Amino acid sequence: MYWICYFYSLYHINYIFLFKILSISKMIKRDLYLNAIKPFIKKDLIKVLVGQRRVGKSMLLKLLAKEIKKNDKQANIIFIDKEDYQFDKIRTHEQLNDYIEKNTSTEYNYLFIDEVQEIEDFELILRNYNKKENFDVYCTGSNAKIFSSELATYLSGRQITFQIGSLNFTEFCEFHQLVNNQDSLLKYIKYGGLPYLIHLPENDAVRFEYLNNIFSTILMRDVVNRHQIRDPRFLSDLLKFIADNTGSLFSANKIAKYLKSQNINKNVALILSYLSYLEDAYFINKVQKNDVQGKKIFEVGEKYYFEDIGLRNAIVGFRMSDISKIMENIVFLHLKNKGYKLSVGYLQDKEIDFIAEKNNERIYVQVTYLLSDEETIEREFGNLMNIKDNYPKYVVSFDAFSSSNTNKGIKHYTLLDFLNHI
Repeated sequence: MYWICYFYSLYHINYIFLFKILSISKMIKRDLYLNAIKPFIKKDLIKVLVGQRRVGKSMLLKLLAKEIKKNDKQANIIFIDKEDYQFDKIRTHEQLNDYIEKNTSTEYNYLFIDEVQEIEDFELILRNYNKKENFDVYCTGSNAKIFSSELATYLSGRQITFQIGSLNFTEFCEFHQLVNNQDSLLKYIKYGGLPYLIHLPENDAVRFEYLNNIFSTILMRDVVNRHQIRDPRFLSDLLKFIADNTGSLFSANKIAKYLKSQNINKNVALILSYLSYLEDAYFINKVQKNDVQGKKIFEVGEKYYFEDIGLRNAIVGFRMSDISKIMENIVFLHLKNKGYKLSVGYLQDKEIDFIAEKNNERIYVQVTYLLSDEETIEREFGNLMNIKDNYPKYVVSFDAFSSSNTNKGIKHYTLLDFLNHI
């Protein structure tokens, strides 16, 4: 939507975006992130919000600007949205600096730059204005390498980074005004948590057309164009392979062998590069193998999970036969959202889906679709029973289940209960 600026001030305050921010009558707060960022307002650190495109980083910037304006009526908001055409001419750090200078006030200035990586040498400007006593700097970006290594090295500890994800299940229900129940969970499992879905009818054709467009945009803008990939078709095929094998343990060498069986010859180094590009674009997440006893991290073999389950479903289609894979991906996202560091556990030849660690504590989680037969029950509970420590252990399934293993320190949750209570 384009907004009309109908007044201007002597101090060149950025009224277009101030008007836009303050005119948004209905913003659903994402308190998980807002509460994490608020303590750093007016602190001498650049606040960097990173994450996949369309997960709501721009809206969080606007929510922050609105919160700041509410508490400081004199605050001068300078808001630059690189996905808005009116800012298309700002492509270099010199042009960015000119715009900021024209809109700077003698009052305290809050600088917000959305998708800052679209501006050449933007880090020069971030560092410059972060040094000024009357500036507080915020930005968003959609490439992990820029903000985790390149920028961090240049800014030498002057930034703090917050990774923003798509909506978790609780937020999904709030956004769509749904009751938090099994029916709503099935919708979340199918469509995922991209916020814009709230504006689309609950129609598979419409929603998956949107998700496919987002998938194509991320691939072209954040992977193909940035890394000058000459074979985008192979990149797409690689993503389809990962989507088909979500939650499966494999290596780049295994992928290469599979592709060779399909008459596609790609070397391991190229596959590893493409996987890292997809990670940098926050499209997929790599989870490594870890010895349960903490003796070593395995260098070969990992699992990949999608940052948004709706995009995963758009790539290969939503199929109920994939429900176990989808559930595991959703549990991964939930635990990551809660701040856990995740790995795949191994104890001798037994696999534990997730070792989740936070604040020197850990939990173990097994995920399965149904606990419908003795073999499955024995596998899921038995793997956890082999772990001889006192950390919490959970089995998550889609169905309800009553087990005496809860008395042995292993608790069962339905997926719905796990998302609401853990």
